[in-house]
Amino acid sequence: MPGPVTWLPDAEGTVTDLPVFGSVSPMRKVTETVAFDAAWDSSRRDKVRELFDGMAAEWTSRSTPEREASILDALDRGGLAGDTVIELGSGTGLGTGHLIERFDDVIALDLSMEMLRHQPDLTPKLQVDASMLPFPDDAADLLVLVNMLLFPAEVDRVVRPVGGLLWINTLGHETPIHLSPEAVVDALPGSWTATAGRASSGLWAAVQRA
Repeated sequence: MPGPVTWLPDAEGTVTDLPVFGSVSPMRKVTETVAFDAAWDSSRRDKVRELFDGMAAEWTSRSTPEREASILDALDRGGLAGDTVIELGSGTGLGTGHLIERFDDVIALDLSMEMLRHQPDLTPKLQVDASMLPFPDDAADLLVLVNMLLFPAEVDRVVRPVGGLLWINTLGHETPIHLSPEAVVDALPGSWTATAGRASSGLWAAVQRA
């Protein structure tokens, strides 16, 4: 039988032979334990916030066409729609500008206040711990996570029954904060399916309830 993840053909120019980088990063283990073991507490939260606060000043230098390609491909081919979009881990806005071009209501969230300070004022911004989102149940048509930790219970709570999750790793399997599309589906409560694709150096998954 077909699995819960359907892979689309790679976009033209996709690169899969990537230099080793994220797979040896300490954030890889953090990503996996947060998604599957709910291993998130105030100590880990503070360490992650301090890490990204310290990188915020140079973070915009990482915004390249190659990294944006997977975001654009996900928006073009992922098939997810809606009006209300919440971007978790928006950083300095690599994906935010593309979201506001396509959706009516976009809110950008990040744990790091320094990241938000370096983000252009394109849309409302909030400093938030994504393990405890300040929204009611079924608040969003779409959650967008670009190189962001996955908190499965909150995704399940906040996404509307006919909504979805757009998961993007701009460095593919070498993104430090990486889960495969199959792992994302497995981590979420209940039954979900995904359409996945690759573009440039990145990969993405458009995830919806089955």
